[in-house]
Amino acid sequence: MTQNRQRVTIAVDAMGGDYAPHEIVKGSIQATRDIGGEKIEIVLVGVENEIHKEMAKYDTTGLPIRVENADEVIRDGESPVLALRQKNNASILQAMQLVKEGEVDAVVSMGSTGTVLVSAIQVLGTLAGIKRPSVGAILNGLAPNTVIFDLGTNVDCKPRDLLNFATIGCIVARKIMHIEKPSVAILSNGAEEGKGNKLAKDTYSLFKGNSFNFIGNVEGNDIPTGKANVIVCDGFVGNVLVKYSEGLGDVLIGKVGKYLEGKLSQEQVDNICSNLYAMTHVADMNGGGMIYGVDGLVWIGHGRSKASQLVESIQQVKHAVNANVAQEIKIELGRLQNQNNT
Repeated sequence: MTQNRQRVTIAVDAMGGDYAPHEIVKGSIQATRDIGGEKIEIVLVGVENEIHKEMAKYDTTGLPIRVENADEVIRDGESPVLALRQKNNASILQAMQLVKEGEVDAVVSMGSTGTVLVSAIQVLGTLAGIKRPSVGAILNGLAPNTVIFDLGTNVDCKPRDLLNFATIGCIVARKIMHIEKPSVAILSNGAEEGKGNKLAKDTYSLFKGNSFNFIGNVEGNDIPTGKANVIVCDGFVGNVLVKYSEGLGDVLIGKVGKYLEGKLSQEQVDNICSNLYAMTHVADMNGGGMIYGVDGLVWIGHGRSKASQLVESIQQVKHAVNANVAQEIKIELGRLQNQNNT
């Protein structure tokens, strides 16, 4: 695929997610209409007759959508490794294969995280120095100039892993957030050097000798203030953080809604609660997140995603493809690996 292409081609796993294939097909059709057929093309990958049955409900005349048959589906609860081994024609595998062969620029799936991760590793492989791919997120509503890595895929990390997260985060900040010289920080329990567990302390020493804009440690209360553009932590801490944010948001929405009942119009209350939701539910508002560290552009969304969230995912993926994010990460991680080997 060539850079600065006029049309981005995206493979969508039509069988992945709680509401597949109907919401996936609906969202794909909506995306081509909202974004514009001259800008994106969708390849729906899955059980052909089921996809066509859903497409028949809409007027798709002239829309750049085509179907790639894959007659096996991996269901929730199945072991990703075992299922992928037994179902060679699974929709997610075929979607990944289209990326590997250069027929599409990216893949989007609302399937289970484990299945998408394993299939991406199996078909696309990981980049230099990456043992396991990572998932990060831009804190759009809360701190729109901050991205956090890792949010759950890498629970046990070493300092070199966090260095990879920082490298990836800087590329995301530059290419997607348009921050020329992003600041980088380690999430710890104190701002001073020497604070934190062994991982935080060892990572601090490693970062001090690196070329990016390292500003030291930040604490949890620094995150919503946007003190750093790129914040790194292991996936255990990151996942607890994002789940706490979602739970806090749900509780606040309930309490604020009840408190304002009768004091403001219902429309005003709904708007306030909607804003609270946007600030605290990062993954939902982004439509999901990219899997970083595999040799290709892969986006994974929530299994409960409906059409509107898929549209947001496709929009985000289009931006990432046009910004050449995947290739930039590959180059930078390769450069970092060469430095480590010399």
